[in-house]
Amino acid sequence: MSEKDNIILEVKDLKLHFPIQRGLLQRVVGHVKAVDGVSFKLRDGEVLGLVGESGCGKTTVGRTILRLYDPTSGEIWYQRRNGERVNLAEINQKQMKPLRRDMRMIFQDPFSSLNPRLTVKDIISEPLEIHGIARGKEAEKRVAELMESVGLNPALMRRYPHEFSGGQRQRIGLARTLSLNPRLIVADEPVSALDVSVQAQVLNLLQELQKRLGLTLIFVAHDLSVVEHISDRIAVMYVGKIVELAETSELLLHPLHPYTEALLSAIPPADPDFRQERIQLQGEVPSPANPPAGCIFHTRCRYAKPECAEKVPQLTEVEPGHWVSCHFAKELQLKGIMPA
Repeated sequence: MSEKDNIILEVKDLKLHFPIQRGLLQRVVGHVKAVDGVSFKLRDGEVLGLVGESGCGKTTVGRTILRLYDPTSGEIWYQRRNGERVNLAEINQKQMKPLRRDMRMIFQDPFSSLNPRLTVKDIISEPLEIHGIARGKEAEKRVAELMESVGLNPALMRRYPHEFSGGQRQRIGLARTLSLNPRLIVADEPVSALDVSVQAQVLNLLQELQKRLGLTLIFVAHDLSVVEHISDRIAVMYVGKIVELAETSELLLHPLHPYTEALLSAIPPADPDFRQERIQLQGEVPSPANPPAGCIFHTRCRYAKPECAEKVPQLTEVEPGHWVSCHFAKELQLKGIMPA
């Protein structure tokens, strides 16, 4: 199998701009550039970590790929099980329905993402009924199998979400996501709303299921230490753009973008006696409604030069498999960390 055949998802120059409307007539006076020219490829069975500060657009990228949002422009090429490639950005919601069996999402909040009026059995079996896969006793049997696979007792399937803890609710959501045997899952900060002890359990479960079922995963998070644990590659986002993309160990050891270096400096070292220099970024995150000219990061970058304020850097493969958008990536000597 060639590398091209192994690419399950290819995103090209994806943009999503939300209009800013004002006045009685709701005239459009500008746009919030939530996603502004994102491009990457995803291999079959790979876990891609999408990381960045709150508001950087990482969740919006995931939702746009699944067509929960309609993109402003760009291409989203998905390879179906039969090898056919389809541009998800061009098809309508009716054409998307059969593809939703292959592409699923794990939502961030296990409290609001489950219908409080439905039992666990109804929540997990609903996708099976919508897609005409199973009903009645057959669906109940499938629900029992799914609950066991995520570490829940099937005897609890007739209970309601409020009778479960946060970690158990996220497992219910995970069982619902797996109900249609998907190939691609977008996990939108699936452990950020959970206690630290429960985070590790859910993260390990997700990692075990991903390996056993051969799932392809886009793992969205703002915590690099969590992303490091599960990801094969990491993409770092800043104000709607990917500023660096590389294999996990390569990005941790040899960051090439100043923003990545700052994020890595915030990870607590494994050795409590080791004192790591914390890089404090100056200024505020630019507004996606009014981004600065030139490099999007130059207003907070301690290595910035006049050229950075004038010319927009392109995401370029500086080293094999290591992409970065920085004019001086080859000159800077940035500090990384040892992977855990």
